[in-house]
Amino acid sequence: MKRKEKAEKIVKILENYYPETPIPLDHNSVFQLLIAVLMSAQTTDKKVNQVTPELFEIAPNAKLMSQLDAEKIQSIIREVGLAPTKAKNIKKLSEMLVEFHEGNVPNNFEDLEALPGVGHKTASVVMAQAFNVPAFPVDTHIHRLAARWGLSNGSTVERTERDLKKTFPKELWNKLHLQIIFFGREYCPARFHDLTKCPICSWSATKKRIKQEMKSTTNSK
Repeated sequence: MKRKEKAEKIVKILENYYPETPIPLDHNSVFQLLIAVLMSAQTTDKKVNQVTPELFEIAPNAKLMSQLDAEKIQSIIREVGLAPTKAKNIKKLSEMLVEFHEGNVPNNFEDLEALPGVGHKTASVVMAQAFNVPAFPVDTHIHRLAARWGLSNGSTVERTERDLKKTFPKELWNKLHLQIIFFGREYCPARFHDLTKCPICSWSATKKRIKQEMKSTTNSK
């Protein structure tokens, strides 16, 4: 099956499973979305949603957040992975938004990626979900599934993003990246996954890939 044909079938399956794609991180503004996405690195969305209510009640915008000490921010988000570094980035990021952007989150990749703690993936999520700009944020789920499904060779996240953008229509990117994440979490886990029974892997993964993962699963037990 050609990659484009495979992509069309995947889109139909994911649309059937996830016709609605709510953003999994709780927020009430673009600024809060940015902070939540920044915190989600190496941390579950569930954990981020547990700590952000207190933080956003105290500092719902960049101006108020910039007035908090990094230590105070860290004490609130302490259960989040890499909390000390993230707290410092949130503090500095907020100061920069106030100083250079009138407290607003910029709506372009260059300015977003210039902010502390904001890499390309975080910027892509904000551009896609807050500003509706076509982007294809690649997290660990998407990187892994793209390789399993034969849509990319999985060598780097950058390569995966390029391959997926070439494979899927631009108008689907923003919704599709969430659909793939949801599917990965619910039906296509990283470990102990039987590719032969998966709604997508069973027909999209190569025999070589299936054999490799079955061997890996057997060796890890």
